[in-house]
Amino acid sequence: MTESSFLLVVFATALLIIPTFSLGKHSRPKLKSENKVAIFVFGDSVFDVGNNNYLNIGIEGKANFPPYGETFFRQPTGRFCDGRTIPDYAASYANIPYWKPFLDTSYQNFTNGANFASAGGTVIPGDNPITLNFGTQVGYLQQVANLLNETLGHTEAQKILRNGIYFSSFGGVDYMYYTSENENATESEQLEFVTTVIGNFTYWIEEIYQKGGRKFAFQNVGPLGCQPEMKQSYNLTGKECYEFVQTLATLHNNALSNMAIELERKLSGFTYLIFDFFTTLNDRIQDPAKYGFKESNIACCGTGTNRGTGCGRTTAYELCSDPNEYVFFDGGHPTESCYSELGELLWNGTSDVTWPLNMKQLYELEIYSADDGHFIDHKVIASSLISHQDIASY
Repeated sequence: MTESSFLLVVFATALLIIPTFSLGKHSRPKLKSENKVAIFVFGDSVFDVGNNNYLNIGIEGKANFPPYGETFFRQPTGRFCDGRTIPDYAASYANIPYWKPFLDTSYQNFTNGANFASAGGTVIPGDNPITLNFGTQVGYLQQVANLLNETLGHTEAQKILRNGIYFSSFGGVDYMYYTSENENATESEQLEFVTTVIGNFTYWIEEIYQKGGRKFAFQNVGPLGCQPEMKQSYNLTGKECYEFVQTLATLHNNALSNMAIELERKLSGFTYLIFDFFTTLNDRIQDPAKYGFKESNIACCGTGTNRGTGCGRTTAYELCSDPNEYVFFDGGHPTESCYSELGELLWNGTSDVTWPLNMKQLYELEIYSADDGHFIDHKVIASSLISHQDIASY
């Protein structure tokens, strides 16, 4: 992609009109943020906890109906899962409540962070304009930052924003759309599209940095071609995966790593981790028994040969008796049981699955002190252990 075309993409993205969201009901008197780390979550359906419930979109973009949510919450919440997802497990390890969607206007304590993720959310705005793309989600972050300044004061707000973790999962939807429309794309055309996605993604990460963000957790794109939905669409069996979209995911993940390294070099105080969602999930798809699962090619819920589509949307869908035996709950999203294992790897994993830090180490990094208002050496990791406290209620 030429420099001029990239600038056009960034310019068009920057001109997006961010929908105004009233924070009136969130207003609270000034209070102390305490010594905990906020987590701000951005992404697509893998991270959505129900923001799409509040959007005027069709049922295909929502999961606010049974059997979603049946395992843990005992009701649908908008999560594309039978229970908790990776951001929920991160919240649990960080001793903050399970997420409610940002668009839920009931009181939320934004000193804990916020979840802006939207199923169908993309990096490139035009790929799916009816959901919350990355730029829109960053716009909501600015609204939260403004509210924190108003309710806590500048110093406390800066402490939250500087020490907070900015956790994102993007790209999968962009590549699924691209795959459906460009199956005959050449290698150079594929690489050009990946470069465009990463270029837009980098732009918004730098925007978060300008708003105060210093600690970034990137979940890379999963093995899209091995999902039950893709296997069903392309009549694949056994360990076969649709290689076209697998290649795009691999190209993206390599570019994401290079982007993070470059931003660390370029931006003072920028610290990051990359969680290898691709490999950790693919391992469970290719050898489910090794990780305690019985089935990885067929989803627990859905219709078709792999139960790859239609979970809960029609009376004809099938539902397994025990989601814990399955890697996937529906055609494109893992079960709570699978997410539980991946959440543990994100938080405590070794450098083969999350690098150069795991989430616990990133959590323990103190970037900015509100007591004296200056930056701390971001390479020094606190030695104290953070206890894991399960949150009992949603």
